[in-house]
Amino acid sequence: MHDAYFFDVYSFHSHIKNRSSLQVWLDHAATTPAWVNFLMATRNRVVGLFGLKNLGALGGFDSSKPKSDYKVGDRVGIFTLLYLSDEEVVLGDSDKHLDVQVSIFRDEIQGNFISISTVVHVHNFLGKLYMLFVKPMHKMIVPASIKRAEPTSDS
Repeated sequence: MHDAYFFDVYSFHSHIKNRSSLQVWLDHAATTPAWVNFLMATRNRVVGLFGLKNLGALGGFDSSKPKSDYKVGDRVGIFTLLYLSDEEVVLGDSDKHLDVQVSIFRDEIQGNFISISTVVHVHNFLGKLYMLFVKPMHKMIVPASIKRAEPTSDS
């Protein structure tokens, strides 16, 4: 997180047992609230006007693909898989304006405790301008996504 422009972490106890961190991410992305998908579609249209890439949808992945087939370097929705173990998955996206990394860490020893961390490094003014809009939305999106995917968790 050294020199991060933005970072946050959301932690909760999951009542769903025996999932890898990748499965936690897939479950959360697959149950993305409709209003988040609407915001992502709007984001993609707006940033396209400025030459930024269309990331697609948060849950835009093949749900029939077996979890065991995922490898580092694969796209999983809007992110690329950067690190993969049962306990942690790190996903990210980079362009000339900013770098984003998301970690999903599962600690079974602490009673199936899950932490979802986001770290953003910006490279220029356009990255800062983009984050001006994303930061407040991110603080609503992540808790809403956790609540939807983990309805009985203590989030």
